[in-house]
Formats: sequence, C-alpha cells, structure tokens
Amino acid sequence: MSEAVQKGHNQFGNLPVWDLDDLYPGKDSPQFKAALEEAKALAAKFEQDYKGKLVDLTKSGQLIKAIKDSEVLGDLSGRIGSFSFLQYAQRSTDPDRAKFMGDTNEALTALSTRVLFFELELNRIEDADLEAAFAKDPELARYRTWFADLRKAKPYQLDDKLEELFHDKSVTAFSAWNRLYDETLSSLEFEVDGETLNLEATLHLLSEKDESKREGAFKALSKTFAANVRLFTHITNVLAKDKEISDRWRGYQDIADSRHMANAVEREVVDALQSAVQDAYPRLSHRYYRMKAKWFGKDKLNAWDRNAPLPTSDERIWDWDSAVSTVLDAYGRFSPELADVAKPFFNSGWIDAPTGNGKLSGAFAHPTVPSAHPYLMLNYLGRTRDIMTLAHELGHGVHQRLAAAQGPILANTPLTLAETASVFGEMLTFRALLDKTTDPKQRFALLSSKVEDMLNTVVRQIAFYTFERKVHTARRQGELRAEEINAMWLEVQAESLGDAIVANEGYEVFWTYIPHFIHSPFYVYAYAFGDCLVNSLYAQYEKASEGFAERYFELLKAGGSKHHSELLAPFGLDAKDPQFWSLGLSMIERLIDELEATSP
Repeated sequence: MSEAVQKGHNQFGNLPVWDLDDLYPGKDSPQFKAALEEAKALAAKFEQDYKGKLVDLTKSGQLIKAIKDSEVLGDLSGRIGSFSFLQYAQRSTDPDRAKFMGDTNEALTALSTRVLFFELELNRIEDADLEAAFAKDPELARYRTWFADLRKAKPYQLDDKLEELFHDKSVTAFSAWNRLYDETLSSLEFEVDGETLNLEATLHLLSEKDESKREGAFKALSKTFAANVRLFTHITNVLAKDKEISDRWRGYQDIADSRHMANAVEREVVDALQSAVQDAYPRLSHRYYRMKAKWFGKDKLNAWDRNAPLPTSDERIWDWDSAVSTVLDAYGRFSPELADVAKPFFNSGWIDAPTGNGKLSGAFAHPTVPSAHPYLMLNYLGRTRDIMTLAHELGHGVHQRLAAAQGPILANTPLTLAETASVFGEMLTFRALLDKTTDPKQRFALLSSKVEDMLNTVVRQIAFYTFERKVHTARRQGELRAEEINAMWLEVQAESLGDAIVANEGYEVFWTYIPHFIHSPFYVYAYAFGDCLVNSLYAQYEKASEGFAERYFELLKAGGSKHHSELLAPFGLDAKDPQFWSLGLSMIERLIDELEATSP
C-alpha cells in the first residue's frame, strides 16, 4: 500500500477500497481468461446467427431473440472492459495495469467489430415492418425508445466496411490519445513549498483557507501545465481533427450534433440552456464574485481565491464514518428506500476512497453492467466538499442500481438525465447540513459554498461548452497554437466569471487539466442540464412533496427506456420551455439574494 493511501487511512478512519473480485479475481485469473474467450465465441456466433437476417427475423416475429442475445454479449464484454479499466484507474501509472487495459481494449474492439453490423442492419428495417413487429410483441415494444434513437442516427451511418474501419482504427486514434492524456496527467508532479505533490493534492490546496497555500498551489499548477502545454495542445489538435473527420464523413452539420444525439436531446434544447445561462451570468457569477471580493476586503479576487473558503467557513475535517452517516441520513430523510438502495455501497468493496499516487484524479461512478453493480471512485480528503462529492457519486450509483432491471440496453441513461440523481443527492445532503447548522456564520458559509458549487456546475460548465465550441470551430481552419487556445480560454473565463476575478499570469493554461475536453467532447453541458433540472425538480418537491418520491423513483428506474420529455411530464416540467431553465437558475439567484441579505 502506498504511503499516500496509508496516510489517508490513518487520518480519516478506515477508508474503503475496491474489491474487484465481484467482477474477476484478478487480471491473470482463469476466470478472466475464460470470460474473454467466451465473449469472442459469443461474438462469432452472433455474427453467424444474425448477420444479413434481421429484416427477415422482424417479419417472422423473432427479432427479440437477436436483441436478447446482443444483451448477453454486451453484459459479458461490458464486465470485462469494466474490470480492465477499474484496475487501471487505481494505479494508472503502473505499466502492467496499463498494458493489461490496452490489450483488453484491443481484444474487445476486435470482437465488437464482428457485431458492428447489428445496429446498422436494424436501421435498414422498414418503419412499417418494425411497427407491425411492435404491435405483435410487447417485449419488443419495450425497446421502442431505443429504436427511435437508433433511427435518428440513420442519416449519419456509413457503409458497413467504413464503419468497421472507423471502429478498428479507434484503438490507434482517439482511444490512444485519451490514454496518453490520462497517463501524462497522472504522472505530473507539482512543487509546493518544497513538497512534491500529485494533481489531486495540489488542486485541493486551491480551497485552503491560507491564501499563501492557495497562491503556491496555483503557481505550481500553472508552472507544470505550462511545461506540458505543447503536448496537451497537440493532443487537443489531434482529437479535434479526429472528430472533424468523423463528423464530415457522417454529415453532421453542427460540431456538437453527435453529442446531442448520444444524449437523446435536441439541439434547440441545449441552445436554449446555453443562452439562458449566458444571459444570467451578470445576475449569478458576476454578482456573486463581486460580493465575495467584498467579504475578503478586496476590490478583486485573484484566480486562486475563486474557490477559497470564506473567513467564517467550517474547516472541520470529517472522518469517513461521519461523512457516510451524513449522506445516508440525508437520503433516508427523503426516502428510507433511497437509503436502503445506497447502503450496500459502504460495506461491500464498491467504493475506492483514498487518494494515492497514480490513481486517477477526480471522482466517478462506473455503472459496470446490470449483472454486477456500480463502483464509485473518490479522492477523499475530509472536507465538506468531499461529503458533497460522496453524495453526488452515490446518487449516480443508486440511479445505476435502480435502472439495472431494464437490462443492458435500456439501463443506459442519456447524459442529460444521468446527472439527475447525483445532483439531487447533493441537494438533499446540503439541505440536511443546512438544517443542522444553527450558527449564523456557519450557515452563511455553507450557503456560499453551495452557491459556489452551483456556479461551478452551471456557469463554469456552460463556459467550458462555449470554450469547446470555439476550439473545435477554429480547428476546422487549421492547427491551433497553444497561445490561440489560451486566448480562447481567457476570453470565455472573463465572460463567465466577470470583472471581479483577475486572470493572473499562468491562468491561461488551466484548460489543460479538464479531462472532459479529451474524453467526451461537449459532455460538459450535461452537468448544467442536470443542475437546472434538479433545481426545478426540487422546487416542485418543496411545493408538493406528497407522492414526489414515488414519481422520482419511477424516473430513476426508467433508465434510458423513455425520452426525457416523457420522464419529466409527471413533474409538470418541459425542457423545451424556456421558462424551465429560468426556474432552475432562479433558485441559484434566490440563494445569492439570501447571502446578500445576511452578508456580514
């Protein structure tokens, strides 16, 4: 066990680590090797049984068998891929783990190439034949929403051989650049006050109470990022070009259309969200940061002050048991059933909490597959913010568990709704903490911390989306220099943060460490979507809590089996209505009003 992990265990109590045996006993185990061979055999059989036959199977009423067989293969290959990624995430700098993941991904890509025909061929079925099949077979009709989403991709499909080529080349194209980025980021070192730190520990110092520590961390970050900016610029250029090639061949009109399609959300809905948030910048972030500067007795805040805790803030370090009970109590207050679904995460090896050298930074909930269970990754450092992160990732985990009954295809929730349970879990935990806080100064600090989290989720993520649009649009005119990307970053940050935040020297390279830009272009608006959606949902809950929990559970259990419009209708919400976004943003504004009214 590394020194960093051991230290974490001592300081915060007994922090849990993953037990990946629920997937496979080890990367060299007979069980893993047998599973990979079984997946290869299933893929070959699937190709032999169904390639070129789906149109006829639809007419004879037997299409459901092909779908069920695809789910069996999907569950098995998903379990294999999840295991290889999760063991890598724990120690991404370990060459053996990296090689194992690389080899596994190549094997999975090869076998999935054999079943690539499936979705392409499904889209060649005539609408009338498919409707007739739905009418005859209720089990097949369960997949109606999935088919509808598939058919939206029909105009952008290529010939089968071209699709195979794109698929095979992914191993040496974007997947390879993703891995290079991850391993580079995990191996970076930052010198702060004579101590060598990893990325997670250095970023953590930006929310320290001591300004000299924040400034030291900021300068260390900018120095190391700047030293590596040439590589990060190259990776960004390659991936933006890779996406442009794919979009051009497929015929997508807008640079983000492929993401919108994957998210099962219409472009006009995202445009309305972006516009609503940008219009609200002066009322939200600009106003809040001016107030925060005043609380710090400054005219303007430095970039390293943006996430600084208030002078009155609660700097307690929470041990792990306290964090767990706080979150579970908050979940239980809303619904005992919600807490019951969450409890197994804490005693079954489903959470990896300590920080450690080589461990991926940040936090995530990996859904794995419906036949297994999700795994949560944290980098727990004992702050109130870490409790909110636990509440957030646990929300994802609960959502994934509840949707698992839908099966491998329909359990997948589009990104736009995938942030619902996580952000709602955060809101429940925040409200529970706020209710327990009687000291006015502590209450004020807690409110301000929540506002900052919301600004980071809504304003910052829409600014990220705007930045990505600028980068990808400009890349179509030719390769971008680091200075050009830096300038776009500073322009968007100034626009979103307002004149109360100084863009100190070195801030221009802070775009380099945002992994979403690399892994999933244009993903980031899903956070803003989720936060505004949850604010609107929570407003409904406050107005009429009777029966709300039941409707909420139905939304989570649906997974990806229904369109977002159908899932939000029982709550009287419609994402296409501009007022929907205004309602979500007004909740943040009300919290800022409360802060201004009680300002010290």
